[in-house]
Amino acid sequence: MTAADRLAALESLDSETLCARAETALAALVEVMNRETTFLRAGHMREATALTAEKTQLAQDYVGLARAVQRVSARLKAEAPERVEALRRRHESLATQMAENLRVLATARSLTEAVLTDVARSVGATTAPKTYGAPGTAQRAQSETIQGLSINRAL
Repeated sequence: MTAADRLAALESLDSETLCARAETALAALVEVMNRETTFLRAGHMREATALTAEKTQLAQDYVGLARAVQRVSARLKAEAPERVEALRRRHESLATQMAENLRVLATARSLTEAVLTDVARSVGATTAPKTYGAPGTAQRAQSETIQGLSINRAL
C-alpha cells in the first residue's frame, strides 16, 4: 500500500473515527516525548535513546493522521466541530511539548559535549612530559603516548 493509498483510506473514515485516531496518536506521541524529556533531565541518556524508535513511529503515524485531518477539515468541521477544536488544542500542546523536548535535548547535548571536551583536555594534559632532559630542556613526548581523544558528537 502506497502512502497515497494510506492517506486516502484515512480520509475515507467517518469524522468521529478519524478524530479519535488522531487524538490517540497525538496522546501517545506526547506521552513518549514526556518520558524522553524526563529521562534527559535526569541524565539517563541510554533510556532516552531507547525511546527513539518508538517516538519516530508515533510521529510518523500522527503526521499521516494530521495530513488526513487537514485535507478533510471542511467535512470534519461540519460533522464534528467539537472534536476538531479539541484536536486543535491538543496539537498546540504538542508544539509546546516539542519545544520543551528540543530545549532539553540541546542542553543535554551541550553538557555532554562540554564534559567530553574537558576529558579530552585532561587526557591530553597528562601526556605532556613533566621532566627535563640532560640539556635542561623539557623532553618531547614520545610517539607511544596518547596523542588525543576521539569524540563522537552525534547525540
